[in-house]
Amino acid sequence: MNNLLCTLSLSFGEKLKRAFITDNNWLSYLKGMGNTLLISFLAVIIGIIIGLLIAVIKNIHQNTGKLAFLEKLGSLYVTVIRGIPVAVLIVMMYFGVLFFLKKIPYFGAILIAAITFGLNSGAYVAEIFRSGIMSVDKGQMEASRSLGISYGKTMAKVIIPQALKNSIPPLGNEFIALIKETSIVSLVGIMDLTFAAKNISGIVYDYIIPMSIAALFYLIIVVALTHVMKAIERRLSKSDKR
Repeated sequence: MNNLLCTLSLSFGEKLKRAFITDNNWLSYLKGMGNTLLISFLAVIIGIIIGLLIAVIKNIHQNTGKLAFLEKLGSLYVTVIRGIPVAVLIVMMYFGVLFFLKKIPYFGAILIAAITFGLNSGAYVAEIFRSGIMSVDKGQMEASRSLGISYGKTMAKVIIPQALKNSIPPLGNEFIALIKETSIVSLVGIMDLTFAAKNISGIVYDYIIPMSIAALFYLIIVVALTHVMKAIERRLSKSDKR
């Protein structure tokens, strides 16, 4: 109680110093941000691989009738993953692995989080890529096939590159959402930005300033990613005009 009363009597500058400078608390934020970025980066890679694979399978099945079993499996995956909240999914994944291993090493916990968010993101990325593929004029597929180019090569060299260009804006939104969603890894005790802010809040008896600092870090990451995505869009639009 005395510590709480002491905290309430401090000025904003003193509270900020305690939450960020004192005891090198800024290192906790940096470590948490590093883990947030690592989880997000790995999840993006996993999500893109899964999403592109499912989108291609669905497109092949739609155009040729082949890969029916894989198409149904992909549809089931998308339905199930999109129907389960990611907070529930990560708790199931983490404690499911913990049940078998009894103890999860530090990087193992990071990897579990990355896989969880990658699986979750893949379900949404699949629909983004599928829409991107459908947005490519069907005449390009027909023209390519009439030249004797196989379906696989046409997809790889003609359709998918254009679909990726068309998918950049919604993919950017998905990646931004993914970064913010990673804040729930604190539910299973993984050290990220939110977890760091919670720890510091308990030490300094103040939630507002530590959480505001964490929010500022998230904002910086999102703004930086937004600029990167816009730069990619501008470069691709210039290449289309040439």
